[in-house]
Amino acid sequence: MKILILNGPNLNLLGTREPATYGAATLDDLAAGLRRAFPDVTLAFFQSNHEGDLIDRLHAAHEERLDGIVFNPGGYTHTSVA
Repeated sequence: MKILILNGPNLNLLGTREPATYGAATLDDLAAGLRRAFPDVTLAFFQSNHEGDLIDRLHAAHEERLDGIVFNPGGYTHTSVA
């Protein structure tokens, strides 16, 4: 099974941006935790602060025959130009 994990804007700052609010774990820490929790699943990770890059990655995923995509759009949950 292969799953793509997409993360949107500012999630690259986890662990350093307002740790009292967002916690001390980095995006890499979260990825490592997912890999430990699901050792039999191939996980691919992608993060971008640019909406077009995220859409391009979604489009590219179509050719990869993935079993699923988990998309945390970050700040795009409340603002977007698309």
